Amino acid sequence: MNHPALPDMILEPLIRSALMEDLGASGDITTLTVVPPDVTYSAKLNAREDAVVSGMQVAALTFGMIDPSLEVITRVADGQSCSKGDTLMEITGSAASILSGERVALNFAGRLSGVATATAALVRETEGTHARITCTRKTTPGLRIVEKQAVLHGGGYNHRFSLSDAILIKDNHIAAAGGVQAVLEATKARASHMMKVEIEVDRLDQLAEVLEVGGADVVLLDNMTLENLTEAVAMVSGQLITEASGNVTRNTVKAIAETGVDYISSGALTHSYRTIDLGLDF
Repeated sequence: MNHPALPDMILEPLIRSALMEDLGASGDITTLTVVPPDVTYSAKLNAREDAVVSGMQVAALTFGMIDPSLEVITRVADGQSCSKGDTLMEITGSAASILSGERVALNFAGRLSGVATATAALVRETEGTHARITCTRKTTPGLRIVEKQAVLHGGGYNHRFSLSDAILIKDNHIAAAGGVQAVLEATKARASHMMKVEIEVDRLDQLAEVLEVGGADVVLLDNMTLENLTEAVAMVSGQLITEASGNVTRNTVKAIAETGVDYISSGALTHSYRTIDLGLDF
């Protein structure tokens, strides 16, 4: 699955903030002290384990923002798989510039590849079903756009990006507003015809009420047993998009997908992934 790169102007503020954090007020004093400014090198960004790659666009832009004269060649594109030992990127030019951008580039690429790899693992488990794996808003503050892009690189899909994208009525909304009927009636009275509406339920009687009242486009089936998920899909019978959440792991996701749900959402994709081990070798 190919996805277009994000515009550089969107990524630059994220990268600039990370570079400012890492370089501090005085810059890379180690490199400035021990590496002559005229020394040039060719470095390789290598994978030290198998992975699905993400963050190459961000890493390349990081080196370019440190020093526009650096030559950066991406060998493995975002969304592609790599094996241990593969060279993902080559960077040639000022050794001092490469060293100053190394950690920020690796921090982004390792973490985003971790998101993509975790996503791809769930996607593989659901092969043969029509269920799609999607992320949530449980992202690292400030890095949502790149973490969600990494989910796409892993073969997954994106849920809403922000609170303003869609109406998602959770259990706390239902409790605060006075019940399923109250929240759906309020939504029907106020929501734009362009706004999608999703409502969370954790019991079949709640789902029955949602179907009776109407006004939702998607139903989020939260922490239901496999038997209840199967029954819920039958009850919906194509009237709404179904999304399952809760206790989604590599061991459980296949059985969840086989209940017939349309989407399976996992916050773990962006809050509990394992960073991929990448290294920059001179």
